[in-house]
Amino acid sequence: MESAKKYLLGMTLGELKKVAKSLGMPAFTGGQIAKWLYTQHVKSIDEMTNISKANREKLAAEYAIGCKEPIDAQHSKDGTIKYLFPTDNGKFVETVYIPDEDRATLCVSSQVGCKMNCLFCQTGKQGFEGSLSATDILNQIYSLPERDKLTNIVFMGQGEPMDNLDNVLRTTEVMTADFGYGWSPKRITVSSVGVKGKLKRFLDESDCHVAISMHTPLHDQRSELMPAEKGMSIESIIELLSNYDFSHQRRLSFEYIVFKDFNDSEEHAKAIVHLLKGLDCRINLIRFHPIPNIPLQGVDDNRMERFRNYLTQHGIFTTIRASRGQDIFAACGLLSTAKKIDEERGRKKSKR
Repeated sequence: MESAKKYLLGMTLGELKKVAKSLGMPAFTGGQIAKWLYTQHVKSIDEMTNISKANREKLAAEYAIGCKEPIDAQHSKDGTIKYLFPTDNGKFVETVYIPDEDRATLCVSSQVGCKMNCLFCQTGKQGFEGSLSATDILNQIYSLPERDKLTNIVFMGQGEPMDNLDNVLRTTEVMTADFGYGWSPKRITVSSVGVKGKLKRFLDESDCHVAISMHTPLHDQRSELMPAEKGMSIESIIELLSNYDFSHQRRLSFEYIVFKDFNDSEEHAKAIVHLLKGLDCRINLIRFHPIPNIPLQGVDDNRMERFRNYLTQHGIFTTIRASRGQDIFAACGLLSTAKKIDEERGRKKSKR
């Protein structure tokens, strides 16, 4: 039964060599397996044709690839596609493919649901259903129909990446290593609300871009929006970031959803300028997409542009992020598989 087997997808070259040796194969067979996985994207061990049939049978007796095709796809009028992937533990996760002229970005998830419970985010309302394995994170790329068109990956889907840091780092290692996808870390951005201890470890162990969810520069307001502020304040996040060099290839950005009459005043803009003084960074302003039973409201384009212009005029490179996939609930803050999980629970109960 495949679910009882260990998965090859997500293993490093060293681990694949150990697998080969443990089964009585030469270590170089691990390198062959890596090429079949990360270059050829095989769906079964039997496709690894430069490995003898006897060795393929030994490998297949204990291991499986671990890839799973998406079970649903929703297409937006703007070309965005939201995929629903099954996970190894019987749950589901959403992934968003965003084509844009000569670029194609994939927004991947690191957890089913999220512990952070940010007020403005639908994923947080789902609750926390579990962290994804490196296999499940990588599968969102591995089994994506548009995989070969991808230019960028952003860890901005469901979940807090720092809350699943081991598997996120394993995934980015496979994506950037010569034995894996061989991507430049510049093509990968990992987002975080800021998790004490974990953010520093990520900064030390990864060269990928980092994006911090700010949403307000004021401690009391950010605590109201984001419970994580109580564990790692925006001031302490900035203090940590100031110890790293973002003036070269690695980029630092701040995500800022603009809410009407909440965080959109000139006083907020001034506080941002003061907070980020001396830090080499950029700000992405994001439109708010309403979710049920939340009193927050978005602002019009004029307000967004005034806020952007103030920050730009005061030395902070600021952009207004284009909103994509809102009609299929794929835009920022709208991802949730709660309904799908409830449907699956109901289906299992009806079978009893």
